[in-house]
Amino acid sequence: MIDVEARPHSATIFEHLKKRIPGGVNSPVRSTLGLIDVPMVAERGEKEWIIDADQYRYIDYCMSWGALIHGHAHPEIIQAAYDQMLKGTTYGITTEIELKLAEKILRLMPSMEKIRFVSSGTEATMSALRLARGYTGRVPIIKFAGHYHGHADFLLVKAGSGLFGLNGTSTSAGVSEDTVKQTIVLPFNDVDAFKKVMSEQLVAAVILEPIAGNMGLVKATEEFMTALREETEKQEALLIFDEVMTGFRVAKGGAQSLYGIDPDLTTLAKIMGGGFPAAAFGGKQPIMDRLAPLGPVYQAGTLSGNPVAMAAGLKALEILDRPGFYESLALKQRAFLDPIKEYIAKNNLNVVVQEALGMFCLYFGVKEVKNMSDAEKLDKALFKKFFRYMFDNGIYIPPSQYEAWFLSAAHTDQSLARTQSHIFAFFDSL
Repeated sequence: MIDVEARPHSATIFEHLKKRIPGGVNSPVRSTLGLIDVPMVAERGEKEWIIDADQYRYIDYCMSWGALIHGHAHPEIIQAAYDQMLKGTTYGITTEIELKLAEKILRLMPSMEKIRFVSSGTEATMSALRLARGYTGRVPIIKFAGHYHGHADFLLVKAGSGLFGLNGTSTSAGVSEDTVKQTIVLPFNDVDAFKKVMSEQLVAAVILEPIAGNMGLVKATEEFMTALREETEKQEALLIFDEVMTGFRVAKGGAQSLYGIDPDLTTLAKIMGGGFPAAAFGGKQPIMDRLAPLGPVYQAGTLSGNPVAMAAGLKALEILDRPGFYESLALKQRAFLDPIKEYIAKNNLNVVVQEALGMFCLYFGVKEVKNMSDAEKLDKALFKKFFRYMFDNGIYIPPSQYEAWFLSAAHTDQSLARTQSHIFAFFDSL
């Protein structure tokens, strides 16, 4: 049992961090604001474990927000990165390792004919949308409420007051209304709303997470995905799949392989970097060839295609190729989640589990979440109690009910059983 307040070294570090870094964190959700006073201050990771500055051990279901499908410090990935570091950590010059990773990704996701490496998911989505606008010669884009595509100005938008969210409203200070007025925000999984807007306005692109992981976990319906593909093709707008989270996780070929739909552009990050900062966007050759130096759409980055990240990412994808990897992960997930679902149903709890392979979410206060409107009905007070209970018992879950949990190949049956027993104990207390 861990006393959430009795972590003196973590508390001291965090107090100093707050004096040097806004909020003491370099990404807001790490702050556990409103949940516990002192967030996790990590020192190291081992397989499915995260160890904090006070040497407490936690079973980790955040897994660097989905990047670590093989767990922390996988020895083969570490060795691949180390071997490359001995040759140099960055050159700012083209390397063969970029070719190897590019060919690997293009084989796994055949909707992409060419790819461009960048350093973060935000950079990938920002660049893909710039490319879409440059390729189509149009400006308006469509995104969906509850979908997060990074913190580029024109993507920090929520639905406006109109029926279908035309002319969104910025969700961050410092983002001008002029910047976001060409971003149309629509309700997720609402076919009629989407078709209505597409009948009224020409757009450059439609971007979505096919399996949304930033309002918990919400899958697109088959009907919705079919409508997106059909309507964008009619209008010659680009369909962009943000697979930063789902790429190589929900299936070897990403969510697009499950839906059987080829997007025009795809964005990737997380798993493809093997735990290092790496991302990419790719798609059809005529579109990608509009990028500089071949075309007029500019994009660049000193650390793009960083050789250490490329080596780590290539090894991570090679491990995924081993026989039975996804089958084993699926069996592990079934053994873990099925009893939890059965307990919820048997006791008629106002709780629901939603899942895709390797990722899931436990929602409190609702029976189903289909879109952001449903997610806004969650019982936040109960989640706060749950987060603290799990933290006290050495289990680290994402510090937001709007974030997916992640399963890795490193999670053992023993760790999953321990987590399951604590979830049952919390349910018993309700």
